[in-house]
Amino acid sequence: MYAKIFNFKFNGVAEAKVAASFISDAFGKLIVSNNMRSLNISIGKCGSLSIQTKFESSGDLKSFEVKAAEVFGDLKQSFVYKEDAYAGVYIFNYEAEAIKAEVAAS
Repeated sequence: MYAKIFNFKFNGVAEAKVAASFISDAFGKLIVSNNMRSLNISIGKCGSLSIQTKFESSGDLKSFEVKAAEVFGDLKQSFVYKEDAYAGVYIFNYEAEAIKAEVAAS
C-alpha cells in the first residue's frame, strides 16, 4: 500500500478549517478517478492540517500527486502556510471496521 502524507501549518485554526474544507471537497472528487483507498484529514489546535492518503499502486499515487499539486496551487493563492509532504509505503496499518452488530428480537 502506497501513501502520500501532507502536513501544513497555518497561522491559526480558522485558516486551517477553511483550508480543510476546500481540500476535502477537492480531494473527495479525486477518490474514484485515482483509485484512492483512504483519505484522512485532521486539524490540530495550533493551526496544523494533516492529510493522509493511501493507494494500491504507485501509478495511482503519481497520478494523484499531479492533481494534488493543482489543488495546492489554488490554496497558495489564498493562504500563507508552511508545507511538508512525503510519499512512503505503509508497513503496518490497523483500522477497526465500523459495523453495527445488533440483533433485534421480535
